[in-house]
Amino acid sequence: MVQKDLLYHKEHEWVRAEGPNATVGISDFAQDALGDIVFLEIPKVGTQLAQGDEITEIESTKTTSMLYAPVGGKIVAVNQALEDQPELINENPYGEGWIVAIEMENPKTLDQLMTASQYEAFLENEKSD
Repeated sequence: MVQKDLLYHKEHEWVRAEGPNATVGISDFAQDALGDIVFLEIPKVGTQLAQGDEITEIESTKTTSMLYAPVGGKIVAVNQALEDQPELINENPYGEGWIVAIEMENPKTLDQLMTASQYEAFLENEKSD
């Protein structure tokens, strides 16, 4: 399922922009591909990120995957609940499974992300490759 009101990055992160902040998580496609998520190192509030930087690793029963910053800026909030309940990402990737909120350095970088329909087309292309 692709949530229509979000923006998406090619590495399967989603972004919900609210004013200067961007809440970030992984898409339903990504959580499904990873399988049961068992651990996630919670990043530190205040960490400065450039667009494309690694935020943290997400470990599942199948593999380990990186979470990349779809926008640059400073981490202003983290989802502490994931420390004890990383499975929230599997259960509700677009809600309780959010990972970080970033105060965007340049909100114009949102223009580089995909809309929901563009992301759906991107997923279709990935399946056919």
